[in-house]
Amino acid sequence: MSQSNILKSFTFVIIQFACLGLIAITGPIFPGNKLLLTVELLGLALGIWAVFVMGIGNFNVTPDPLKSSRLVTRGPYRFIRHPMYLALLLVTLPLVATEFSVLRLAIWLALFIDLVVKLNYEEGILMTRLEGYRDYRQRSYRLIPFIY
Repeated sequence: MSQSNILKSFTFVIIQFACLGLIAITGPIFPGNKLLLTVELLGLALGIWAVFVMGIGNFNVTPDPLKSSRLVTRGPYRFIRHPMYLALLLVTLPLVATEFSVLRLAIWLALFIDLVVKLNYEEGILMTRLEGYRDYRQRSYRLIPFIY
């Protein structure tokens, strides 16, 4: 992998973790509203399910697939190609809504944009490295079921 691709991958991760950290330190970790708490917990459950189905050995925080990576199309991956990214958005959006400010919304939008750009970059790599990924893209959604 080239030096510029390594830098790009780590930039995505740095932005992602910076946004997550800023959201966490600028408001409560658990929303007081039951509906928002339910959304947050569903996001957490989706993330845990996705990691469990993918397997720890197949998991990588950067968008670069590991040499041992394999195509996973069961569990949440049956419908969504990036359920862990959706999980992050579902966990953090209720936090922003609970303690709303323009700054927190801007941070969440930066996270959203970072994840969308990251997943597009990742999919470009996966198209060349994983057999069957092109077909998998045709029968699944990127991030949001039935929408995107």
